[in-house]
Amino acid sequence: MSGLSFSILILLLCTASPPHLLATAARDVLAPGQVITGNQILVSAGGTFALGFFYPGSESFGRKNRYLGIWYNRIPKITVVWVANRDQPVTDPAAFLTVTEDRNIAVVDSDRSSMWSSDVPGVPNGTVAMLLDSGNLVLRQENGQDVWQSFDHPTDTFLPQMKLRYNQKTGIGQRAIAWRDVDDPSSGNFSFGPISQQLVIWRGFKTYWRVSYQSTLGWYAGSTGGVQCSIWVSRVGDEVSFGITGAGGSVPPRCTLVPSGELKFMVWVEASSEWVPTSSWPSRFCDFYAHCGPSGACDSNAKPPTCRCLQGFVPKNQTEWEKKIFSSGCVRRVRLQCSKSDKFLQVESLKLPDRSRIIGKKTEAECKIECLSNCQCTAYSYANTSVESDGYICQVWYGELIDLWIDDMDGNDLNIRLVASELDKMEKSFMFLLPVLVICALLVGTGSYFLVKRLRSRARKRTVRKTMLLEDVDISDSFGSDKGFSDAPLVDLKSVRCATSDFSDTNKLGEGGFGSVYKGKLVSGHEVAVKRLSRGSKQGHHEFANEVRLIARLQHKNLVRLLGWCTDQDEKILIYEYMPNKSLDKLIFARSEELSLEKRLMIIEGIADGLLYLHHHSRMRVIHRDLKTSNILLDNEMNPKISDFGLARIFEINQTEGNTRKVVGTFGYMSPEYAIDGVFSEKSDVFSFGVIVLEVISGKRCTGYYPCRESLNLLGYAWELWKEGRAVELLEPAVKSSCQADEVLKCIQVGLLCIEEDAADRPTMNSVVSMLKSESSVLPLPKQPGFSFGRNLRVRVGRSPRSFIYGLSESILEGR
Repeated sequence: MSGLSFSILILLLCTASPPHLLATAARDVLAPGQVITGNQILVSAGGTFALGFFYPGSESFGRKNRYLGIWYNRIPKITVVWVANRDQPVTDPAAFLTVTEDRNIAVVDSDRSSMWSSDVPGVPNGTVAMLLDSGNLVLRQENGQDVWQSFDHPTDTFLPQMKLRYNQKTGIGQRAIAWRDVDDPSSGNFSFGPISQQLVIWRGFKTYWRVSYQSTLGWYAGSTGGVQCSIWVSRVGDEVSFGITGAGGSVPPRCTLVPSGELKFMVWVEASSEWVPTSSWPSRFCDFYAHCGPSGACDSNAKPPTCRCLQGFVPKNQTEWEKKIFSSGCVRRVRLQCSKSDKFLQVESLKLPDRSRIIGKKTEAECKIECLSNCQCTAYSYANTSVESDGYICQVWYGELIDLWIDDMDGNDLNIRLVASELDKMEKSFMFLLPVLVICALLVGTGSYFLVKRLRSRARKRTVRKTMLLEDVDISDSFGSDKGFSDAPLVDLKSVRCATSDFSDTNKLGEGGFGSVYKGKLVSGHEVAVKRLSRGSKQGHHEFANEVRLIARLQHKNLVRLLGWCTDQDEKILIYEYMPNKSLDKLIFARSEELSLEKRLMIIEGIADGLLYLHHHSRMRVIHRDLKTSNILLDNEMNPKISDFGLARIFEINQTEGNTRKVVGTFGYMSPEYAIDGVFSEKSDVFSFGVIVLEVISGKRCTGYYPCRESLNLLGYAWELWKEGRAVELLEPAVKSSCQADEVLKCIQVGLLCIEEDAADRPTMNSVVSMLKSESSVLPLPKQPGFSFGRNLRVRVGRSPRSFIYGLSESILEGR
């Protein structure tokens, strides 16, 4: 058949029925030999998305170039989310979409030439093209497996359930590319994608904006029109994935890289029939890459934000800086001479500079030595910048420091190498100012009688406190007696060193960002756990004092006992009863088969009893704020004991909630209201307890990959199983043979009730204990949990109206 005859045949087919009848008969499957042309469309089974040919832009654009695309089907404003032939538009009016003889989906013109194709070799017979309600176009085999999907070939838009991948081993990753213009779908100048340890927007080949993986974990992208949006990053093996989630609303949200280079999170608002952005990046002064030039720091705390040079650096071009032209950056006041006497200036709350080299999981001391031993090394950091919860890694930088950003509500510590004379000069300046400061302090102090009286009272208490030998601590009373004590003894450092063989590595039980834990053995034969905080510990003086003050005054069988404490110059040490079965996470995630169902239920009830004591029955109402499996220790008989009270807060009798600008805790266990708004209460601990319940029952971590839907965490996975009546399948396979279905279902139901999104809907611990121990009570039905979509909501709130830093609580520990 000639090309002209074929064109006439296609045109006759198109005019045989009116266009609206073709749309009415739209289907979601295209089989081999079937075609779509003209205004015909495929519509997903639920009617959410449509696939067909479209003309971009207005009449003035020409209405000549046609593209095959996917758009939202239920809204009046056509919004394209994917374009097949973006760089090869169709001008032939008789061109059509079909599944070819080799079972590929292709756009074919009237000359039977392929304009675009999925181009998959060896597609088996019976394969069809199908448009899913997720917005994904797939080639699906008869067995339900997909051999190709449009989600693997993104254009400018991300949808929920879509992944953008990067392989850290091969360095190969996917990118989204913006449209060239609002009415031109061809590849534009901006692209976006994950690379090693960060997400990046490029302008051409140059970085335009970047953010670390750890900073994006659980980014809350805003809430509009009842739709809550977040961004997630996950890692499975060498593959890192990026995606979005959205809960609520009739139309799925989208994240689009617009032609101007902004990454916008958009939500459809029915009331106004328009797309409303909930978040966009970059949008602030300091968001833009290297805004302040090499070694220049963008200070977002200044009003207005501006650029400045860090200590030891000066503007490279002072005249330009005075004119607010910062691109030349900063230079060192004194050049490095590659001396081992060089020192490091620690700068807090920085977005770490670009172009780092990852040395690996070394200790902080080893990281410092690594940098000092290399003449090219200019800075190092020991921080959690990974998507793993234990992701403390050593990073070093060579040469200039690019893209520095100071933000008190975000960032990590950076140790910048300086010649010793620079730091000595700073110390001398401080010594010069010190007398002035002391005089001012004395003048203020003498003007406040009550303050002086209080300070003297505290000083008097400190002078009468006596240290005692660790051997003299009443271990037996601390282990077994119900008799409480009002204060833990201050222990002599020498006796602690003796018990731990001078903190010998052979006695080390574990370590983390806080420092190390050692086993100590007394002459009496008793064993203790010694927590030695490192000098650079994330647990500072306030947290240390808080733990001593709180835990020494709390007495319950399900709380770990503090036997004593020690401070000596830079040393900060806590001494606990020894827990031979280590922490709960070590057991349920590494040796889960050793834990029977009965013991799991006993552990859950024990944690609930301990938490109920903290909230209602102790002398002080205590909110733990960092409840997680690694903070639950197990004694000889597998009795759980809650530990690590460094982040805990005391509530007044009538106080219902508190608020903080610095959100601290552990990703995955934090409640939505705490992670997003900084509001914490008893219900925050209840949420954490619910997460622990699901982890203990399933033997799975709350973060990671779950088979129900690729983007769900454990909370979402458990919820999906519950809705489908398959909740028992959540139980750890190793203990299913001894499954008491009623007890398991009750625990899962209690866990789901505890992790509900609205704090008001969660039960109190009083109710939780009652539900767990009652054999006849009728439990309420749970609602959809908070943070059930995306990875790690280990949440860090990103660019919402309020921004927070999430301090990771580095709890220890192997056995103590």
